[in-house]
Amino acid sequence: MSPSPSGSRTAADIVTPGLTELLARQVVGSGRTANHTPFTGERLAELPESTPEDVAEAFRRARLAQPAWAGTAPRVRAAVLLRFHDLLQERQDEILDLVQLETGKTRLHALEEVLGLISETRFYGRKAPGLLKDKRHPGAVPLLTRTTELRQPRGVVGQIAPWNYPLELSVGDALPAFVAGNAVVMKPDTETALTALWARRLLIEAGLPAEVFQVVLGEGPVVGPEVVRHADYVSFTGSTRTGREVAQGAAARLVGASLELGGKNAMLVLADADIDKAAEGAVRAAFASAGQLCISIERIYVHASVVEAFTERFVARTRAMRLGNVLAYGPDMGSLAGERQLHAVERHVDDAVAKGARILTGGRTRPDIGPYVYEPTVLDRVDASMAAHSDETFGPVVSLYPFTDEDDAIARINDSSFGLNSSVWTGDSSRGRALATRIRTGTVNINEGYASAYGSVAAPMGGMKDSGLGRRHGSEGLLKYTEAQTVSQQRLMPLGPAFGMTQEQYAKVTNRLLRAMKALRLG
Repeated sequence: MSPSPSGSRTAADIVTPGLTELLARQVVGSGRTANHTPFTGERLAELPESTPEDVAEAFRRARLAQPAWAGTAPRVRAAVLLRFHDLLQERQDEILDLVQLETGKTRLHALEEVLGLISETRFYGRKAPGLLKDKRHPGAVPLLTRTTELRQPRGVVGQIAPWNYPLELSVGDALPAFVAGNAVVMKPDTETALTALWARRLLIEAGLPAEVFQVVLGEGPVVGPEVVRHADYVSFTGSTRTGREVAQGAAARLVGASLELGGKNAMLVLADADIDKAAEGAVRAAFASAGQLCISIERIYVHASVVEAFTERFVARTRAMRLGNVLAYGPDMGSLAGERQLHAVERHVDDAVAKGARILTGGRTRPDIGPYVYEPTVLDRVDASMAAHSDETFGPVVSLYPFTDEDDAIARINDSSFGLNSSVWTGDSSRGRALATRIRTGTVNINEGYASAYGSVAAPMGGMKDSGLGRRHGSEGLLKYTEAQTVSQQRLMPLGPAFGMTQEQYAKVTNRLLRAMKALRLG
């Protein structure tokens, strides 16, 4: 695992005092905080920090601005997204630099995030007006009852965004809320706030009213509950433990919430799989963004007949990965986000080895490349006594498990409290789809690790079991930010005895009508 050559540009070349000041002005905050770059561990920028009073002020501003925004036509709101789409493509290098500096990921993995947001923006920019359109439904009585379903915005959405995908999981989750007519108060992670603030600035340039999008910053235990306390709906991405607290806070106020939480995602390699392609796919699936991806693979179940060949190819490809912290294309894997994440990875690997697991490759920190770089690591002989077996590592560590019986392998994959993503590799696509329906995860990829399902933005994406509630992407990712409202108009006669009918006559007429409606297949 060789380091890539150092880049010539530095953080100071990109995050200038002028840029920091411009972005910092967008935060509702009266204190001071800072973020840091995983490339070196050094301070990247000083930013405002929000108090509970600042959060309340952000919601006040958003609530004042939201009705006028909701009053614009959906096609007008969607046009903002389409302009944002074009600006994202034109200014791609700017945001790639910021994402890399704030997360430590490679430029290729930063590009993957940007391209995902571009696809999502295009989908909602094109499809939202149709999805939000008023819908006629059969009325209680044909011709006499006119019933319409409307989609009303919820009001002000409170969003708590994570650090690992600071562009796509911040503004990407806010876009459907905006196009549905909501305002948003967002709390991005402080360590990746510049990315979210850059995206807010670009959205305003595309035509979004500034007051509709408020940003607050601060420690999660301080600012997070305040966001939940004021919101009309809550969007959260993060750990399962914190997600439970968010859900409880939202439930206490009887407001809705969508939660994408943790995962212990599995890959299933069948005997008829193309082993070379499966090994290459496993490298991408396990080590994208240094494994700090909610849907990355941490468990690989391989049929015993091909486990030796797969392991040889997978370990060789993992060992050949280029590691680096550079603002350029080239490295295959970058840094972990910080010291806490590095220590979590070290604990899982050390615990597994102490209890009898074997390191096939990796298992070391690389301070020669960066303070938080950890080699991509492959383990075997991992069992249920080890934290790496069942707990989410959220780092570049994957465990191999041989199997002989497919039913047993499916049972082992499903024997997890998590259910976010999974992957099946086989030469028989029909067989792969049949097995996919038996795996209890929100997304299942066949002959791909995660990108095919996540990149299909017209389809819903989210978790089962402890991996969350609700979905992002697709119609569900938009309509969750609305309240369904039924407006029904009765004409000519009421739904009750009329024109001198007795109650008995009304009952007979109504029952005849219902039988006729069934026979004519009405309603």
